[in-house]
Amino acid sequence: MTLTFGDLVEDADWVPMPLDQQGHPQYFWNDGGLLRDAPVDFATTFDGAMWVTTKPIDVPRFNRNPLRVRPDFTVPRHHHNVDEMLFVFAGEYHIEHYEAGEPQAVRVGPGDFFLSRAGTPYTMTAGPEGVTYIETWPKPVRELETCWHDVGWVRR
Repeated sequence: MTLTFGDLVEDADWVPMPLDQQGHPQYFWNDGGLLRDAPVDFATTFDGAMWVTTKPIDVPRFNRNPLRVRPDFTVPRHHHNVDEMLFVFAGEYHIEHYEAGEPQAVRVGPGDFFLSRAGTPYTMTAGPEGVTYIETWPKPVRELETCWHDVGWVRR
């Protein structure tokens, strides 16, 4: 089977990401509580920064989330309960993460991928042209948990 995602880099079929996610039941704050109880504002932080595609992408057993990010936007530091792999189609991400307890920085450009291990915090900053990418997990999205850290947010 051949998978083609090249049409994700076109401008059609992208809509702003919903901003009502502060109460997402799988979003946690780094102190163990829920993101909705954290002193940060999801809607203000992400307003106008990310888009999701309306293009139907049905690939069985491929847990994915295609996203587009505006230039120079930093996704706040976070980690997941499962490994995550990012594939970049256009633009670039600059990702700050930790490896063996040491801070690392990497550029992920078109055709590159980045693997984030479960429990490893990271911050992603889109390059000057933004970034279009897809994130994937080895488990269904409903089992994905995200723990957000207090770096990169607009506070309430």
